[in-house]
Amino acid sequence: MIVSPPAESSFPSLRIGDRAPDFSARTTHGEFIMSALRGHWVLLFAHPADFTPVCTSEFIALARSAEEFQQRDCALLGISADSLPAHLAWVNAIRTQFDVHVPFPIIEDPSLAVAKAYGMLDSTAQDSATVRSVFMIDPAGIVRAILNYPATVGRSVPELLRLLCALQEVDRAGALTPESWQPGQRTIAPPLQTQAAVEKAGAKWFFQPMARERS
Repeated sequence: MIVSPPAESSFPSLRIGDRAPDFSARTTHGEFIMSALRGHWVLLFAHPADFTPVCTSEFIALARSAEEFQQRDCALLGISADSLPAHLAWVNAIRTQFDVHVPFPIIEDPSLAVAKAYGMLDSTAQDSATVRSVFMIDPAGIVRAILNYPATVGRSVPELLRLLCALQEVDRAGALTPESWQPGQRTIAPPLQTQAAVEKAGAKWFFQPMARERS
């Protein structure tokens, strides 16, 4: 496995706006290079171990929603510290026990090199107990959102889809998305930048919903 973290620190904390570290690794779909997905959105989601109950529920839900992510030009990419044989056994168990085919690759990270490069672990960590992060990466390879979950709480696939749609709408329309925004709903105008614009907008200058586009 080859990982290329930023030069200023061996295992820094990754932040929104940073470039996602490139790496190569083995996956359930063969050899993989992260930068090969440039030009597409990527949802990279980590789990501490295979055959864990919460992560199994998430993988089933993500597998069932994979087509929706694909329609939005977003590649799904799982990762854990377990070995490739363990990944293959887990994928097969999900298929045979729950009749669910996992269509996305799962990366093996036994050395925790990728987890550390992405800031999921301290450089001195000896296990993967805290590897429960989600990274939304845009087509330019920039991290646009980071979510962290404890091992006891499952991630919401509908919320991950909503987050993807919201980020894509922000890029498309140059707008902001309000609380609980869903595709098709009104967005919010970016903050005003001049005194003249504030005076023209009136008392609600700090919250200006944008007009819906005509279909």
